[in-house]
Amino acid sequence: MALSVENYVQQLQSLLLLGKAWTRNVDSVLTNLLKGIAKEFARIDARADDLIMESDPRTTSELIEDWERVADLPDPCVTVAQTIEQRRVALTSKLTMQGGQSRKYFINLAASMGYADATIDEYRPMNCNDDCNDALYSADDRYFWTINLPSTSGIFVMNCNSTCNDALRAWGDEAIECRINKYKPAHTTAIFAYV
Repeated sequence: MALSVENYVQQLQSLLLLGKAWTRNVDSVLTNLLKGIAKEFARIDARADDLIMESDPRTTSELIEDWERVADLPDPCVTVAQTIEQRRVALTSKLTMQGGQSRKYFINLAASMGYADATIDEYRPMNCNDDCNDALYSADDRYFWTINLPSTSGIFVMNCNSTCNDALRAWGDEAIECRINKYKPAHTTAIFAYV
């Protein structure tokens, strides 16, 4: 916590020699000079406190652009302007993210983006131990996985305000598709199903 102007005036006065020339009277010229010096010390002290706050991504304001540059933000998946608080949350999330390649990791990633009940289907090739009614998947299908996103926000249906060139129905959520494709294992292909 930064010291106040009065604290600095008291400190500066305590450094003065004793005697009539070194008065500590509140209205003296010397005390007013010390107050001027103390104001600058207090300002510098307060800025040092501000710097401590700026060193934490959860409380940064002035240095948020530098923090975002270090963390490679804003994410290309985000196409709308964000508030300072949203930027701090994204920054903290990015800096503390541990990553992973498990189903749980991608389900939690989807949940953090508003798809709380997302599920993942993985495919494996059929072998001789499988049931006759099991699906027939090839060896290449094991590199595909479907993330089921239960939401109506990713489905767009043509209406009276649509143009002639709009699709009758379209699916997609640019933000989550970009984010999952960014962090998925490179040898796999994610399929997005909006259910």
